[in-house]
Amino acid sequence: MINASLIEILRARFAAAIHAVSGDQAADADPQVRAAGDARHGDYQCNAAMALAGRLKAKPRDIAQRIVDAVDLSEIAQPPEIAGPGFINIRLLDSFLAATLQRIPPPTGDDDDRLGLPPVENPQRIVVDYSSPNIAKQMHVGHLRSTIIGDVFARVLSFEGHNLVRQNHVGDWGTQFGMLIRYYREHQLPDAGSTDVLQAIEDDYRAAQSRFKSDPAFASEARQAVGELQSGDPDARRMWLAICGLSRHAFSEMYRRLGVLLTDDDICGESFYNDRLEPVVREVREKLQPRDNTSPAAPRVEARDDDGALCLFFYDKKGKPRYVSKTGDELPMIVRKSDGAFLYATTDLAAIRYRIEELSARRLIYVTDARQKLHFQMFFEAAAAIGWACDEVELEHVTFGSVLGADHRPLKTRDGQNIKLSELLDEAETRAYQLVRDRQDETPAAAERFSDADMREIAAHVGIASVKYADLRNDRTSDYVFSWDKMLAMQGNTAPYMMYAYARLRSISRKAGTNADASKLYADAVSISLNEPAERALALRLAQVRETIDKVAADLAPHVLCTYLYELASDLMRFYEACPVLNAPDPATRLSRLRLCDLTARTLRLSLSLLGISVVERM
Repeated sequence: MINASLIEILRARFAAAIHAVSGDQAADADPQVRAAGDARHGDYQCNAAMALAGRLKAKPRDIAQRIVDAVDLSEIAQPPEIAGPGFINIRLLDSFLAATLQRIPPPTGDDDDRLGLPPVENPQRIVVDYSSPNIAKQMHVGHLRSTIIGDVFARVLSFEGHNLVRQNHVGDWGTQFGMLIRYYREHQLPDAGSTDVLQAIEDDYRAAQSRFKSDPAFASEARQAVGELQSGDPDARRMWLAICGLSRHAFSEMYRRLGVLLTDDDICGESFYNDRLEPVVREVREKLQPRDNTSPAAPRVEARDDDGALCLFFYDKKGKPRYVSKTGDELPMIVRKSDGAFLYATTDLAAIRYRIEELSARRLIYVTDARQKLHFQMFFEAAAAIGWACDEVELEHVTFGSVLGADHRPLKTRDGQNIKLSELLDEAETRAYQLVRDRQDETPAAAERFSDADMREIAAHVGIASVKYADLRNDRTSDYVFSWDKMLAMQGNTAPYMMYAYARLRSISRKAGTNADASKLYADAVSISLNEPAERALALRLAQVRETIDKVAADLAPHVLCTYLYELASDLMRFYEACPVLNAPDPATRLSRLRLCDLTARTLRLSLSLLGISVVERM
């Protein structure tokens, strides 16, 4: 069992050495241990000497030598070497790597294979807010990134052992429902079993909007329906619940296809906070009212009426407005309009209060596109100023870039409309099916051929995985160009390449007869030996899975896991080419390499599952 990651073990050893060398002068110094960028220089590197030079008033190289003399790596690594101005290079012992992998327990036989990785010692209660489609509207490509990126966070943080609360903050409240309620009082609701129920509701909404603009009587009755809904009128509420129910059913089907964790139980939409809005406004007004004794040297948030609307104004420590418009005017956050209506900001304030005070969350993660950056800055500051977000609460707005077409503009249909997510996934499965068929035509072996039903099942997995992986492999803050050819490629950092690597390993296990009985590989008599460079490189990568997952959890960076997967699959291919497995030179080496193969397959499967991607046993 890997109780601590390799990098944590090394950091602890070097931190102790730095303390021994510097005493209280640098007791809090970061040991600055990181994976080496070039394998020729070792596996890891400690760069603390340069940072300590000023504090200890000595040359970095001299400090590096003192650290090397003090650090205890006897059973972990070869004697560290000093390079350049004071870099300390570390190469782990082959015996230490082999022992690390040797401790990984055999698979349990179910889908919850943790590779023996224990949960964190101090779990937090964490809320992840993601996806957030609108009721009565179809999900389009713009919902893709929030949904699958947020789902990775939910999976990774749950795997780490945190108490995870998923929140799908759907748009299910507002004036648009007055239009729909009025419209459906004289028209039939779409049938729940229809092929595209959300398309039908969306068409009806457009028709209702047209009536609202052209028919004053309809507009008046629609506004009245909003009031009826908000006051709890049974007929209006029944119609609203029916519309929400149809939408939720469609969302659930989309989440099933995408392979994300969200369910109806995770939906906590705008309507949930309706009864909490008035108390929130009262608390905001009470706690953020301007005070004469406010220190001008401290930033502050003030709640004031402006033309009848309740607004929050933000000031820096010099009393100057923190947010201004392009014309230089002070830019507030409106909490309540002059007509008494609430806004998104009001609901978001109610939600953050609920999550901190009622759900007891200590880390709140919101996954939206970067265009909402200003809104989140404002309402996070407001939550802190009111006193909801104390020092123990971490608020994170996790942004992402846009999906672009070949013209490097946001991906749209030819007529400029948003691409339906369902149509995108249909196209992915169709293209993946053709890929599987083409590969079958190139595979004459009868044992590896598939029925049409098998090919369609594989295509469903590969197609959806390709779309998700192509998104997740990019730094989430960057835009990326959507390309079918690149995402479905069998070579490179793609889902098909990872899934093929896994399937190839399972094929080896089937041929060896070890796929049904892992006890043969994990028996005490089977020892992992690392006699070839390719074996060692693969073993090192396998042993780094813990620190990779930790980094994704800390930095909320799914592409780090994708990069790890690509490097692991590349190491595997080099191992496969250099080290015969089934035809190994002797039985002990054969079992050792089969065990390495099995550990690699398990690591691929676990890592892909944390990305929300399921593997196939044959491909």
